[in-house]
Amino acid sequence: MKGEKIPHERDIVVETVSRLMIPFIQLFALYVIIHGAGGPGGGFQGGVIFGSSFVLFIIAFGIGRVGKRIPEGILTLLTSLGVYIFAGVGLLCLIFTIGAVQYLNYGFVPLTSHFEENRALCMDLVEIGIGITVMAAITSIFFDLAWGRSEKEEERQ
Repeated sequence: MKGEKIPHERDIVVETVSRLMIPFIQLFALYVIIHGAGGPGGGFQGGVIFGSSFVLFIIAFGIGRVGKRIPEGILTLLTSLGVYIFAGVGLLCLIFTIGAVQYLNYGFVPLTSHFEENRALCMDLVEIGIGITVMAAITSIFFDLAWGRSEKEEERQ
C-alpha cells in the first residue's frame, strides 16, 4: 500500500452543484469588488469571495485535477499583476500631481476630462488590483496547505 496514491472519489452531486454555484459566486465577487469603491465591500472582500470559488472547485474536483489546470506560476503571476495595478495607479497619481506629490490622489490622473470620472475609474482599478492579489494569494495558500496534507497522508501509508 505504501507509495500508492489515493484517487479522488467522485461525487456527482457535489460536482454538479459546484458547477452551478461557482459562476454565481464569481459574479458576486466581481460585484463586491466593483461596488466597493462607493459602498461596503471592496477588493479584499471580493478577492476572498473569488478565492473561495476556487477553493470550492478544488474541493469538488480534487486537488490533482485542479493542480494541473491552475499551475503555481499562474497564481504567482496574478499576485504580482494585482500589486502592479495598485502600484501603477499610485505611480500615475505621483506623476500627475507633481507639485502636491499625493500618492493615490485619483482625481488628477488625466484619463477622462472629468475629475469625478477619473477618481471613480482609478478607484475601480485599485480595487481590481487588490481583488486579483487577494484571490491569487488565498488560492495559493489553500494549494500549499492541501498539498502539504496530501503529502503527509502519502508518507503515513
